[in-house]
Amino acid sequence: MKYRKLRDLEVSSIGLGCMGMSEFYGETSDIKSIAVIHRALDLGVNFLDTADMYGPFTNEILVGNAIKDRRNEVVLATKFGIVRDENNPDSRVINGRPDYARKCLEASLKRLNVDYIDLYYLHRVDPDVPIEETVGEMSRFVEEGKVRFIGLSEVLPETLNRANTVHPITALQSEYSLWTRDVEENGVLQTCQELNIGFVPFCPLGRGFLAGKITKADDLEAEDYRRISPRFVGENLDKNLEIVKKIEQIAVEKSCTSAQLAIAWTIAQGENIVPIPGTKRLKYLEENTQSVEISITSDELIILQNIEKPSGERYPPVYMSNVNK
Repeated sequence: MKYRKLRDLEVSSIGLGCMGMSEFYGETSDIKSIAVIHRALDLGVNFLDTADMYGPFTNEILVGNAIKDRRNEVVLATKFGIVRDENNPDSRVINGRPDYARKCLEASLKRLNVDYIDLYYLHRVDPDVPIEETVGEMSRFVEEGKVRFIGLSEVLPETLNRANTVHPITALQSEYSLWTRDVEENGVLQTCQELNIGFVPFCPLGRGFLAGKITKADDLEAEDYRRISPRFVGENLDKNLEIVKKIEQIAVEKSCTSAQLAIAWTIAQGENIVPIPGTKRLKYLEENTQSVEISITSDELIILQNIEKPSGERYPPVYMSNVNK
């Protein structure tokens, strides 16, 4: 396995997003998911990503159980800031208050069954709390030895700069893939490079769509979140399939899969970039991990760079209001 640095934090060049092991993408199995995490560690994939809102809460417990005998092999990342109502799973409230941050940290440490968290993210920015206050409290977690490094998610350059003046930000996590390029256009990638901040793309496979396995809504399980995601429905789905076809053409020429090509493309965008594709299947873990060995030529990069934008927003409107803050 190859390794990269998110500022001063060394991690595998590809991570593992664990969210789908607990919800959002259909049927789950803790036994199978733990096997996937163990295999990831065997392959040298040491960067595991979870959050308190996944489940909610159950994903951290799952990850904690998986790593209980292998903690020294893991760079563990989790997040706080999105509050969910257990009686209404679709409800989302953002809370970045310092007292809430501390409450979340202590709860995550307990659920994960660890003494410290390697990388602790603010999951979304609270518009009612200055970022300086939230990050100020997070910096105290570092001083106390409960957190090694801190990060942010889905923020704009101004917010990132303000936060970084309070405490060094190790990583910024936002959606980034061949069909979600916001961070190229809004200056986030450039700001990360200028400030020596690592960038962690989630959903580098466009929620699995870029792998080419989804061609119609019926390919998704009944409880799969993507059935209501704008890019996966109606005319948007039909238009977006054309993007996948172009990726598939290049992948065939390179003797790799579309998924591997899409992940390799994100890795090629900068030495400070470490994608965290999620999967709950051993087959796809093995496939995704091989992406670190794929090189993309300058001509291929130009072709991929010019692929048209997708049809539809990446989230339903109610969730879009909480990104790029």
